[in-house]
Amino acid sequence: MSDLLADFYPWTKALHIISVITWMAGIFYLPRLFVYHTESVETGSETDALFQTMERKLLRLIMNPAMTATWIFGLMLVFTPGIVDWSEIWPWTKAVAVIVMTYFHHWLALRWKNFRDGNNTRSGRQYRLMNEVPTVLLLVIVFSVVLKF
Repeated sequence: MSDLLADFYPWTKALHIISVITWMAGIFYLPRLFVYHTESVETGSETDALFQTMERKLLRLIMNPAMTATWIFGLMLVFTPGIVDWSEIWPWTKAVAVIVMTYFHHWLALRWKNFRDGNNTRSGRQYRLMNEVPTVLLLVIVFSVVLKF
């Protein structure tokens, strides 16, 4: 199995990068949609239904598959011989940041359910602040992998 992973390493790495880019696009965009939804849309209106549709499709058709693919290809990279040295710090910092990013993804899904049920209690400002979380995590992940700190 390890020989197969080594043979497909460039493909796995490319697919992992594509998955991460797709996931991150959604992770950055969904909280922004929540800001506009909160600040500009009346609950129960046609626009509310439109926003819910956009948010649902972004979450379920783009973000969820991209997150799953990111995890699958990432784990394939982890198990490829010679790629990750767990005695170094960087794989641990990256792993923690990816786990937190995954938690954030699920937090966003719960917030979408609040909008769907008409129970959103958060302000646009709170969503703006939460939109900074993936930026910080992205910095940790990229610096961990590239600089190997």
